[in-house]
Amino acid sequence: MNWSDLENANSSKLVEWAEEQPWAQAMRDCTQDADWHAEGDVWTHSKMVLSEVEKLDEWDDLSPRERTILQFTALLHDAAKPLTTRVDPVTGHTTSPKHAVKGEHLARDVLRELGCELSLREEIARMVRYHGRPTFLLERAEPAHEVVRMSWYVSNKLLHLFAVADTRGRTTAEMSRPEENVHLWKMLAEEQGCLDEPYPFGNDHARFVFFRSREPNLHYVPHEEYSCTATVMSGLPGSGKDRWLSRNLTDTPVVSIDDLRDDMGVDPTENQGTVIQAAQERCRELLRSKTSFAFNATNVVRQTRTRWMDLFADYHAHIELVYVEPPMDAILSQNAGRPDPVPEAVIRRLAGKTDVPTWAECHRLVLAK
Repeated sequence: MNWSDLENANSSKLVEWAEEQPWAQAMRDCTQDADWHAEGDVWTHSKMVLSEVEKLDEWDDLSPRERTILQFTALLHDAAKPLTTRVDPVTGHTTSPKHAVKGEHLARDVLRELGCELSLREEIARMVRYHGRPTFLLERAEPAHEVVRMSWYVSNKLLHLFAVADTRGRTTAEMSRPEENVHLWKMLAEEQGCLDEPYPFGNDHARFVFFRSREPNLHYVPHEEYSCTATVMSGLPGSGKDRWLSRNLTDTPVVSIDDLRDDMGVDPTENQGTVIQAAQERCRELLRSKTSFAFNATNVVRQTRTRWMDLFADYHAHIELVYVEPPMDAILSQNAGRPDPVPEAVIRRLAGKTDVPTWAECHRLVLAK
């Protein structure tokens, strides 16, 4: 079964499909803490949430795309609980730490395998990651900053609606948080002007600074004066980053990790320290001369990207982040045609670890196929 068979399907068809999947079967075997989920296992809860999603008063007014996002979020939001569930030896309570973070990657893998298109897949994956945020809004030091931040990751309208369905789709004891707490998310998002769209920062640099600041200021509008443009490429081996550069930045200098590795005679399996140092120095040379350039590397893990972003930001560069991801079949085919192809197992492993870039990381984001 592929994406076209499931997109816009009703809940019965979705459940019928999901119950044959290993991740749903694992949820069925995963029990939960009765104080939070007296209904029992994770899969029972997920089906209840899916049912509640379609009972929402707003359901008929949603677009087909919005309905699809909510349905698949319901199916996948707790799919990583079997991977993270443990019993606290002190309290005896069952917990699932970081299940939403791992769930984002699991959801991305499931949807990629189905053939879900990139932008829709990422909306669902991020909804899975952040689905619990409205419930804990009152525990945040700066609630307004929380809804503003989330508006650049997901739709706050859909996040609120899902949180309502998630609250209703369970049987809980007294310690459950009331639904009224969830509605505060909608109220605050409306006050900040970011319920239906991302928060309107004064300019791109204001957003960039906000996400990089430990104590962000929503009303700070910095002057936009950049020394140059640093275009950061991101994508799996064989995804077509070189092709994108050749088509879009023909006269721009490129600092390529692969090219430096070849020039220095360093095998990909060897220590890459000298290659990284050479790339950093070449980037600094271009930054000091205020020359716009492209940095070409895999860059699929956010922690790795952040180190390069920090370097470019120190020189006041305008940072453009380009993520390239065609269908997996195309990636594997293109990789096989390279002089030194990366083993397929390595590519699939990297795909499972990929943090697809977001607007929170850069001044401008491009998602290319």
